[in-house]
Amino acid sequence: MAWRQLLLVTCFSAAMLLCMLQEGTGASVGTGQGAGQEAQEGVERKIFMQESDASNFLKKRGKRSPKSRDEVNAENRQKLRADELRREYHEEQRNEFENFVEEQNDEQEERNREAVEQWRQWHYDGLYPSYLYNRHHI
Repeated sequence: MAWRQLLLVTCFSAAMLLCMLQEGTGASVGTGQGAGQEAQEGVERKIFMQESDASNFLKKRGKRSPKSRDEVNAENRQKLRADELRREYHEEQRNEFENFVEEQNDEQEERNREAVEQWRQWHYDGLYPSYLYNRHHI
């Protein structure tokens, strides 16, 4: 008998809780029921397709059937675009690297020229051209 009373009280409390939750969600939405229904219909339009679109969706080709010309063209356009982007990226990277190498070579040549100039100034003996380069062997 006690378990029947416990079951009855549990069911009654669950029903009361559901009623309160339903009233709570209605109150949280607000009083603008018309706006809520319009928003709901807008969401349904986003979720559900038109009947013609749905029938076309279900009529999609099988895995082994040949692709339509439009599908082939679309895939080729995507591949060509991806190739073009890849080519542009690699060209840009190559140009940046070439500029970097050119700058490095210019800096190295400048340092080398300065070192040679310093060496010539250090070893200059007052004659022009300098004695080291103007030796006469007897």
